[in-house]
Amino acid sequence: MKVLFDTNIVLDVLLNRQAFVEHSAKLMGLVESQRIEGYLCATTLTTLDNLTAKSQGREKAKIQIKKLITLFQIAPVNHLVLNLALDAGFKDFEDSVQYHCAKCSNVEILVTRNTKDYKKATLPIYTPEELLNVLQGLS
Repeated sequence: MKVLFDTNIVLDVLLNRQAFVEHSAKLMGLVESQRIEGYLCATTLTTLDNLTAKSQGREKAKIQIKKLITLFQIAPVNHLVLNLALDAGFKDFEDSVQYHCAKCSNVEILVTRNTKDYKKATLPIYTPEELLNVLQGLS
């Protein structure tokens, strides 16, 4: 199962956001154990690097980004993705770019804490807790 992780899900783990880290970390563990195929939008990596470097330092950020590049497939951002994102009618361009990265990479599910931002989506959109429940039902 191909799952694109919204930036906020990875940030929950990298920045150890106590209110959200538990479910997000479990999902990332499923990527690590290859139970799901994890994807990140290419632009997510630059955002993660910037925020992680500010809070944890440049070297730690570099180590984290290298680990993510090894662990996840990277969904490219190209002209097609950007044009689709611009024309999709999403309120937030970043969310639209991530969503269209997922669609253009044949990803099946997008996981985010902000499901309300994806009202125009045709792909299934789950919170980490919801996706864990779905996956548990499949096993």
